Amino acid sequence: MPVLASVSARVQPLAVAARIVMLALVAALTLIATGEVRQLGWIALLVVAALPAFLAPEHHLFAPLGRFAEVTITGLAAGSIAAAADAHGTLDAGFGAEVVLPYLTVPLLTAALRRRPTEGAALLGVAAVSLVVGGTLIGEVSPITQPGFLAAGGQWLVLGAIITFAADTMRQLMQPTEPTPQPYAEATRLLTQLRSVARSLPGATLDPGGISEHLLEELRLVTPSDRSAVLSASGGGRLVVLAQTGAERVDWETTLDADSAIADAWASQQPMTANRSQARSGRRGDTSSLVVPLVAGVRTIGLVILETDVANAYPSSLVSEITWVTDPAALRLEAALLFDDVRSLATNEERQRLAREIHDGVAQELVMVGYGIDNAQATLPEGADETAEELRSLRSEVTRVITELRLSLFELRSEVDRNGGLAAAIAEYARTLGTSAGLRVHFTFDESTARLPAATEAELLRIAQEAITNARKHAGASNLWVTCTVDPPYAEIEVSDDGRGFADDRPDGRYGLTIMAERAERIRGRLKITPRHPSGTTVAVVLGSPARRDSVRDSVSAPEGE
Repeated sequence: MPVLASVSARVQPLAVAARIVMLALVAALTLIATGEVRQLGWIALLVVAALPAFLAPEHHLFAPLGRFAEVTITGLAAGSIAAAADAHGTLDAGFGAEVVLPYLTVPLLTAALRRRPTEGAALLGVAAVSLVVGGTLIGEVSPITQPGFLAAGGQWLVLGAIITFAADTMRQLMQPTEPTPQPYAEATRLLTQLRSVARSLPGATLDPGGISEHLLEELRLVTPSDRSAVLSASGGGRLVVLAQTGAERVDWETTLDADSAIADAWASQQPMTANRSQARSGRRGDTSSLVVPLVAGVRTIGLVILETDVANAYPSSLVSEITWVTDPAALRLEAALLFDDVRSLATNEERQRLAREIHDGVAQELVMVGYGIDNAQATLPEGADETAEELRSLRSEVTRVITELRLSLFELRSEVDRNGGLAAAIAEYARTLGTSAGLRVHFTFDESTARLPAATEAELLRIAQEAITNARKHAGASNLWVTCTVDPPYAEIEVSDDGRGFADDRPDGRYGLTIMAERAERIRGRLKITPRHPSGTTVAVVLGSPARRDSVRDSVSAPEGE
């Protein structure tokens, strides 16, 4: 509707201007061609017929009638003016019709711009009939027999048809340009290219961690180092460790506002050397550090840190060799990080969509089934004890299924808050499921201020959720112990219960273990399932190698039962 209103607003001044110009033009040409003032009577009739276009251009009845009157008068006037011009000796052979016939374009153009093709076709038919009548009955000599009249009439009817049936193109030119979904088209093109590239690349070459590890291996061939790492940006203006090597892990500085070579290299996009370690805990003795930014285009997407326990170990010539290796790696890492973001967004959106469909579909239907069972129980006749017991059992089963669905919805909607952290997300899920199953949940959290990559945290959360769900559904446990240790790039999530264990062959439980193993493999982690003594099972996922115990971290241990 706004587009139609815009078109109407543009049509009205155009139609008024066209009529005024055309009326003045045909009046002047008529007087010149015929030399008779009385022939201006036709022009006066056209003015009268055009009044609805000036006074009521939007009226549903008067406006179309005015256009039909204009076409009729123009056709009739063509015969009279052609005969008068022939008699005056100005234009012979009926060519005098050319004086007034251009006015046909005005009503035809108005109807076309108002999206009235049927009216335009009817106007063309009325114009043809009017030309025949005017050329036959008006004037002392019938212009219809003259070749000039036939040529002029045919010419303007053809032009009128072109105006009528080419209206869509003209209307599009008059409409304001509407925004086109160029971002979506561009996204489709890029995703298609990414899919083709991903299929042609070997192994996990679109995995940020895998690419980072491969880069460190390449740099090891250029120069040995005692410690090295690849860091990338995450939410909140911090850095996350994608990969690192060395005899022992380092608690690298992950803030960009500290006074360090890391912050300087990120801001300047130039390699930086330092005679001290870039670890938060600090190191004594001779140490040389080199921080090389990974720049893709104009953006810094990551950093490579190399350290060795030798003074002045990174001269400019060696820095040039190192940057020759890191420069092409920046583009590969950017592609992997973008792919990781797209995959995470798509996965989260799909989980939310499934949650909505389950909630609005089968969950609501099950609730209605429960209500139906309640109504059936209320209307049972006396003495139907067996039927009442069966209905109670059925109602209990429906209630159990509804509870499972609600917990599944909670699991689908659970995500790691970039402000709250992985431990908080696991604790919320364990607390909710523990309450629903009557489990006592015991938490032990040891979480660093540094963060893991978002995709890694999401996978660890799903593994913990599956382990907690298995314990609740299958183990028959009374207690659940959840331990979360995070010191990037190291992490360990452990879920233990005092239930029956995995001695029995439960297909659904085994399928859950397969899913956990696949998720652990995706983030290059290790899944361990061991019996817990005296009873129960322990499921643990470990990522990376354990941290040095003097690393800076925030430790939280929840008391038993909370």
